[in-house]
Amino acid sequence: MIDESPKRRFYAVRHEEDIPQSGKGLLIPSNLGRRRKKVNFDLYKNFGLFSVLLLLVFGIGFVGVQTVASVNTASVPQISIINPNTAEIEPLNYGVQVAFTQSGFFNETRDAFIDSAVTFLEVDLVEKKLRYFADGVLVENVPIISKGLAGSWCQTPAGIYKVETKKENYFSTMGQVYQPWSLSFQSNFYLHGWPSYGDKTPVAEDFSGDCIRLKTEDAERIYKQIKINTPVLVYEENFSGEPFLYEPKIGDLKTANYLIADVESSTVLASSDLDKSVPIASVTKLMTAVIATEYINLDKNVAVNQPTFVQSLIPRLGDRQEVSMYSLLQLLLVESSNEAAEVIASQLGREKFLEQMNQKAKEIGMVDTYFIDPSGLGAENVSSVGDLLRLTQYIYKNRKFIFELTANQNIPTSYVSGEFGELVNFNKVEGLDNFIGGKVGETNAAGQTSVSLHKLEVKGEERIIVIIVLGSEDRHNDVLELLQYAEDHFGG
Repeated sequence: MIDESPKRRFYAVRHEEDIPQSGKGLLIPSNLGRRRKKVNFDLYKNFGLFSVLLLLVFGIGFVGVQTVASVNTASVPQISIINPNTAEIEPLNYGVQVAFTQSGFFNETRDAFIDSAVTFLEVDLVEKKLRYFADGVLVENVPIISKGLAGSWCQTPAGIYKVETKKENYFSTMGQVYQPWSLSFQSNFYLHGWPSYGDKTPVAEDFSGDCIRLKTEDAERIYKQIKINTPVLVYEENFSGEPFLYEPKIGDLKTANYLIADVESSTVLASSDLDKSVPIASVTKLMTAVIATEYINLDKNVAVNQPTFVQSLIPRLGDRQEVSMYSLLQLLLVESSNEAAEVIASQLGREKFLEQMNQKAKEIGMVDTYFIDPSGLGAENVSSVGDLLRLTQYIYKNRKFIFELTANQNIPTSYVSGEFGELVNFNKVEGLDNFIGGKVGETNAAGQTSVSLHKLEVKGEERIIVIIVLGSEDRHNDVLELLQYAEDHFGG
């Protein structure tokens, strides 16, 4: 029998005497007429299965791509995956996607876009290359001069985005610079040329207040070819599972719900049941901060709609008409403000914000986690120490400045400052100078909870470990005891 089912096709890049050739995936001169290849989209109807890629870490199955055209904008491809938990075909949402840190899944998606004659941008933050494909044909391949500083507001995580705005000379109030030929996606991420100050003085090469920087002439050329809604595929590496061997010396610990782990190597030094789901109180606010920094423009002030159904230990928003997003994040993370949590959530709409929190939990692989409010007040905000390790690693890799805020550290001067002066930091572990960030919480249902990051010297090398405590009756002493255990058994 002859198999007449559609076959996946790959296109090899060939150069004959270094002369650019016209064809899928090939670089061609911008003034050369481009041929659009007709694609049989019957292949993709009803999410037709043309490839399944099982990822080692996430177990995600890549299914298909469809395009939906909009008037005066670029086509919007729709991607489908197999949910490893339900085995059902689901759409892959636009936004930050942990799966795109896996080169196989990213390449499969990019190749599907090429095969389907999609117009899109590929941003490879590992090779520092930006590629522009028009109708599946590579017409631009330019270097990325710099990317957002790791842990900063402008660090761009792996994901699939859409161009939302185009501005020829955007002024960033956070960086206090002009960014020429600026393309924004998901509110806080930008592609642009070389920034300059108001007097037109270019910023220094090591300036860290911008996002994905191109040569200005490259940025202008790409800007003029891009339409709103053009997809942006961003590839960035996740933790590589670096080899670092811990050698335990003696027995275990006995507490209710706890974990000690190396953030970068994922080595668990000690833990209770990793998957036991329990209330987590204000540790919830770590996910609130993630959604805020990924979906809300941080470069603006927001209106304060005073929530009447929550209270904070230190109320600060009662007489405010508006406040900066930076200040709200400070209140959320340093003083654990429930009011700030609700005001932040209202910027997307409370229900939509909660949907994003739970969707992000799924994307990270937090299978024992569910959120019902942005503050953590509800007993139904639940997670496990294993899931909170995953969240900690995601933040440390992609949104590190969140932990810097929880430690009440000063953010670099290129960013706006807070409006409330000295804040009371509920997160610090008194008597420790190796604390670098974390979040605490407490409710009747959850008891005392904590996620805290600490420096630990192991084999002469500085490591970052996370200590997670849930359902504690004495959080402070539990953290000290677990940290002492780590130092005694692994330190030195």
